[in-house]
Amino acid sequence: MQRAEYINLIETELLPKIQLITTSPFNPIIVKNQSQFWKTIGSGNYAGVFTLDAEPQWVVKVYGRNPEELKKEIEVYKKLGNHKSYSTLYDYGENYLILKKLKGITLFDAVVKGIPIPETVINDIDLGLDYARSVGLNPYDVHGKNVVMYEGRGYIVDISDFYKLGFCRKWKDLKKAYYKIYLPFIYKFHPPIPFFIVDAVRKGYRIYRRLKTKGRNKNES
Repeated sequence: MQRAEYINLIETELLPKIQLITTSPFNPIIVKNQSQFWKTIGSGNYAGVFTLDAEPQWVVKVYGRNPEELKKEIEVYKKLGNHKSYSTLYDYGENYLILKKLKGITLFDAVVKGIPIPETVINDIDLGLDYARSVGLNPYDVHGKNVVMYEGRGYIVDISDFYKLGFCRKWKDLKKAYYKIYLPFIYKFHPPIPFFIVDAVRKGYRIYRRLKTKGRNKNES
């Protein structure tokens, strides 16, 4: 399929037939998809992600919140160029990106399904983040829902916040939990862990970090 034909299918068969609903800035967008051709394969805090069976190597990321952030994500992809830890930007429209599809399962879903996460995945992510820093980016908001593993290797699927300033400790905290809890106690005999438990940990962590930040800001004022 030619790229022009693919873009035409985005404009005529995808965008008119989806709704991206935002209920909270801290929860993923809710996707309502009425297209017969496009499949929803994920959603994040800013966008929904879709694929077409006829071109499985591409995905379309459609922004449903803060569309002005799309331009910043385009610039991030341009700085990253082609690197094995990341997707590749092929094209874009007013509110969407066309990206190379990265195969794999998120670390969040791997924990839920009881799929062991080898240390090579963690090391690959570290190398990818070091590369992003080397080209002037600031890895931000890297966590278990936007990192995937495939055949024992790790990849970063969401770089939309890499332009932001400041220090984000989500990946550092995830690594700490990996080495102190997951690797010694869970990895070898990895049972499936119910979604509601893993999701409660995720939400609890968010609340903890917000309270921690507020407390630190209060002490500094």
